[in-house]
Amino acid sequence: MPNIKDWPTFARFLPITALSAAVLAAPACSNVSSSVADDGRPTVLTTFTVLADMARNVAGDAVRVESITRVGAEIHEYEPTPDDLVRGQGADLVLNNGLGLERWFEQFTERVEAPDAVLSDGVETIPISSGSYQGEANPHAWMSPENALVYVDNIRDALTELDPGNAETYAANAEDYKAEITEIDDFLRAELATLPEEHRALVTCEGAFSYLARDAGLREAYLWPVNADSEGTPQQIASVVEFVEANDVPAVFCESTVNDGAQRQVASETGAAMGDPLYVDSLSEADGPVPTYLDLLRHDAEAIVTGLGAGAGEGA
Repeated sequence: MPNIKDWPTFARFLPITALSAAVLAAPACSNVSSSVADDGRPTVLTTFTVLADMARNVAGDAVRVESITRVGAEIHEYEPTPDDLVRGQGADLVLNNGLGLERWFEQFTERVEAPDAVLSDGVETIPISSGSYQGEANPHAWMSPENALVYVDNIRDALTELDPGNAETYAANAEDYKAEITEIDDFLRAELATLPEEHRALVTCEGAFSYLARDAGLREAYLWPVNADSEGTPQQIASVVEFVEANDVPAVFCESTVNDGAQRQVASETGAAMGDPLYVDSLSEADGPVPTYLDLLRHDAEAIVTGLGAGAGEGA
């Protein structure tokens, strides 16, 4: 398939008969379109699985929610398929993260008529400090439970505008969901407060935890700021090794969707433990470790607390 940068050109040269056939066949090949025809509920697309789960918690049964990308997908460099376009044509609303996370999204919306809402609106952003995206906002705002409350409010507002008849349902669901997110946030902060100050440092492969680190009071270091941005160079490894040694960090981490080889080298050179994989961009299948966003937050909070607490009594 052509690169997404060539999407507009590619789309223009699709045979008209083939494109028309795809659109006409949408009820047969797309769960989105068929569900609208079956039950009349509004259909909402999200750009990745985390946002889809958040939206489902707010929507309840009133809205059909689908993710454009699948479980385990790399969302930064995703390339939409013709089927994604067909699904987009059947949507009533598209929810995206914003902050430059979905680099393909502008090309997608050029071909889709549904309105879209940016869920990171209102978040106090953190600029990326290095790499080719230096100075741009770090896009991983949902990884902080505190920011997640902003996302939930934005989902509630977008659904209410789309479907005002169910406004009370969306408001009540949003408050219940925010209470669950806050409970996980309280757990993380309370557990981190029991650790020695020198162990409160989070070292990851990708810089996806800047918002969580800021809000939870953790010092932070990472190998690369955004996936596919010069991953695991000797200079990055040397810089993180220096940080781990200077801060006596007991454990380092890597995200589930990237190669952890460079971080294992950091662990080997410093004697730090390799913590459990952290989840960021994608949920797992239903029988996996993080089938929901709440599970993702809990897993990461517990992994961080366990890893950083491992050396607390050893002077590691």
